[in-house]
Amino acid sequence: MAPTESAFMTWFRAEFLTPRRLLFNVLWYGSHLAVFAYGWYSQATNKKLAALNGLKFSVWTSRGAGLVLGYDGFMILVPMLRNAIRVVRPKMMWLFPADENIWFHRQVAYSLAFWAMVHTTAHYVNFINVERTQVRPQTALEIHYTQPGGITGHVLLLIMVLMYSTAHKKVRAQCFEAFWYTHHLAFFFMIGLYTHATGCFVRDSADPDLIGTFPFYSTAHCLGYESWRFTIWPGLIYFGERIYREIRARRETQLSKVLVHPSGAMELRINKPSFKYTAGQWLFIQVPEVSKFQWHPFTITSAPEDPYVSVHIRQVGDWTHALGDRLGAGPDVVAAITKDAMKGTKKEKSEYELGQRGDFVELSNAGSSLPRIRIDGPYGAPAEDVFNSEVAVLIGAGIGVTPFASILKHIWYRQKRGKLGALRRVEFIWVCRDAPSFGWFQTLLQEVEEAQVDPNFLRINIYLTQKIDENMLWNIAVNDAGAQFDPLTLLRTRTMFGRPDWKSIYTNLRTAIEGGAYLPGREASLKTSVGTYFCGPGGLAKAIREQAYAASSSTVNFKFYKEHF
Repeated sequence: MAPTESAFMTWFRAEFLTPRRLLFNVLWYGSHLAVFAYGWYSQATNKKLAALNGLKFSVWTSRGAGLVLGYDGFMILVPMLRNAIRVVRPKMMWLFPADENIWFHRQVAYSLAFWAMVHTTAHYVNFINVERTQVRPQTALEIHYTQPGGITGHVLLLIMVLMYSTAHKKVRAQCFEAFWYTHHLAFFFMIGLYTHATGCFVRDSADPDLIGTFPFYSTAHCLGYESWRFTIWPGLIYFGERIYREIRARRETQLSKVLVHPSGAMELRINKPSFKYTAGQWLFIQVPEVSKFQWHPFTITSAPEDPYVSVHIRQVGDWTHALGDRLGAGPDVVAAITKDAMKGTKKEKSEYELGQRGDFVELSNAGSSLPRIRIDGPYGAPAEDVFNSEVAVLIGAGIGVTPFASILKHIWYRQKRGKLGALRRVEFIWVCRDAPSFGWFQTLLQEVEEAQVDPNFLRINIYLTQKIDENMLWNIAVNDAGAQFDPLTLLRTRTMFGRPDWKSIYTNLRTAIEGGAYLPGREASLKTSVGTYFCGPGGLAKAIREQAYAASSSTVNFKFYKEHF
């Protein structure tokens, strides 16, 4: 039996050796080394800085790393220009991965941390050597704590410690507020970055040549790279975007309905006439009564044809629990609805008078009693490109099914109009951990399933990964015997138990396409495009991506796209 590859090697291969990542790494890290080499060379060969070059390797290293930090300071905000990305996304996807903007933001942050350590360490050596050689009449402590370069440098390091430590995914999951507030220290970080060189450390004189206007030093003797002239532009554009987003978010918005589904998922239906979007996109929500400053991202679950904008919110963190309490969807309401959902289609009347498992509770019809709400967006996501593929494989895990609620609705509306673009088949796969979660979109799935004129166009596959106890197993067996509909989902499609075999799913799909039965009329010589659109945990995404790409052949091209916020 061949030895299995270690988890580290699997990660390393996926992150660095796949063709797309390999190209990115060569260009990204190669450009950093080139900028570093240029910074080193420019310092070492500048005759005006001969005295400072007496410090040798430490000053050359600090100067090279400092220029790289200017490069990263420029790039760190580019992925956060969400409105700009939304505009260029449809036209520029071939050039850069616009849907991977958060991933790219993290890559810049990793690089920023590494070069900050290099730059800081080299400068500590510089300052000690300045005091030791007296190339300038200063002590290391004076440079550290009385000059702008030392002061802003230490402030930047402190901000980085706070931002990086709270940006870890486990911290974000447990306390999103800590991440949210510390990440807004980015404003002070960028100010510190732009003003870091105002102390005129790089100069051809013993004393700094300072002036009274910005940048507060004379370029006649202060010979820094002046990288702030370039790094400031993304900051200005980002600041302009934030102002525009604030103005847009203040347009008339009303929370019209709040529906609570089994398992505690809250559906918010919002009216905002000025809000235009495409199926599969997402938005930010703010509820001032819960928090005046926090904005949280959620996928839009309504279709553009609906007269409202809806989002589904699962109560998993402090903010969502506080929102649930404010809306009247606290633990008692959720527990009662979930209990009813587990009783099946025939159940006793409860306080909430649910009819079927997919039913929901409308908490209030009085708009005046609902809190004020603000939404910002929409923003692009991979799922909005679903109509560009001949075959679309939509995979949701748990609440990760939300973008596909919008997509399936939109497909339904476009089917009626006969405008499906290149789309010819849809495979919908929903992996759920517990049975009550099926109630989130049960009504929608029933309507979409019943509306299919071509039974082969949409295939629904639902997997339940929950460990089933004896009572539940007996209940399923009794209700399933001879029944037209599945006892758990009330769909014609039967629920499958356990985790999906992704290798088998993609291999069978490729075989069916190549055989000609899956897409009647397909030319054998043509290449079929199969797009996989996934929303869910990163670990599952990696497993699906690996099997999708492995199943590709000369006639069937599998592509994989993941939702990112």
